[in-house]
Amino acid sequence: MQGCATLRTLDAAKADAPVVYAGTRLDWYALNGGCCPLERFGTEAPHYPGLDLPGSALLDTLLLPFSLAAALGVSLSVSGGL
Repeated sequence: MQGCATLRTLDAAKADAPVVYAGTRLDWYALNGGCCPLERFGTEAPHYPGLDLPGSALLDTLLLPFSLAAALGVSLSVSGGL
């Protein structure tokens, strides 16, 4: 599968999947020979996790306040538009 691990984990529908630095953790898991990313993270790892790792680490860092809030069960009630 292709795509950024961070974006894939944001879209994963797995209740007990990691949230904080999930894309980085998925890449690291795949690089270290993890056997079952779908069961652990709710999505498959990218084909080239070593190439994806720096981008996922950056995006996970930018999204850290939101992922921490989600992990703590805080509802941010953010809305956009006019």
